[in-house]
Amino acid sequence: KRDAWSSLTMKITGAFLLLVLYNALVARASVVENFRECKHFLYKGTPPLGILGDQLKKICQRYASEPRYVTLYDPAKHIPVYSAYTFKKSDGEKRVDYPWMYEPQLATSKGSGNMEPFPRSNMHQNFEDTQAVLQDYADVVLYERGHLNPNQHQSEPNDKAATYTLTNVVPQVREFNIGPWFQHEDRIRRRLNNYCRGQAYVITGVTTSGNMIRRDNIDRVAIPEYMWTAYCCTDYDRNAPFYVRYKFPSFAAYGLNDRVNNHVVELPIKRLETFLKNKMDVDKDFQLFYRDCVP
Repeated sequence: KRDAWSSLTMKITGAFLLLVLYNALVARASVVENFRECKHFLYKGTPPLGILGDQLKKICQRYASEPRYVTLYDPAKHIPVYSAYTFKKSDGEKRVDYPWMYEPQLATSKGSGNMEPFPRSNMHQNFEDTQAVLQDYADVVLYERGHLNPNQHQSEPNDKAATYTLTNVVPQVREFNIGPWFQHEDRIRRRLNNYCRGQAYVITGVTTSGNMIRRDNIDRVAIPEYMWTAYCCTDYDRNAPFYVRYKFPSFAAYGLNDRVNNHVVELPIKRLETFLKNKMDVDKDFQLFYRDCVP
């Protein structure tokens, strides 16, 4: 009887593990398939090249059944590596009356592929295993939820709402988030509003150094060391003043995610790539925009 029970237990365990593996593979296939719907948010339909990490997930961020932008997500660190989006001319109004959302497609193949508002009850462990949840930020004092795709760079209400998912935010030091980084986001908004004549593509991401937000004595969310961003606009105003014109068709920036020494440095995109090669797990072919946004 004992041998029969052990055999039955092993079969049940094996079947369960196969089911878990199957769901994970189907979910991953769903993520990859959905990502193709978001290629138009990338310059020449090409994501950044040379970023290493088999565990990273490409997400087509969908809201109200429409694709909104692209995110490369790290389910181990529970933060995005970058979000890539198309800039929409905006007056800079910041809407904050949207619910925070999560990404079902990271954990399950079921559902519509749309981001969804967090439920009032506790979430299934599958979701906590693959992404950050509201509880991770609940008792954190030093850090705020900082957007990679900021709603000030979008104009339509649904596009703004779609930025309020935890797969698009990272822990930012408050003084940096509301100070130098916000000022830079607004500076880019005004620059692209005034001088970009065509479509502007933006990629914003992070580097990490190992520091984590912990909950219940478990490492939960990686804390960025640096924030970085770059834009590409090949159709721009050739009559713009030189102090602006030389920052087209592309330019970039980075800043230290800290309370001090957190000024944002603007620089050419090739210099940002050189900087990131020493801060991120990338190969020698690392490139943010196809052919460095050379028209």
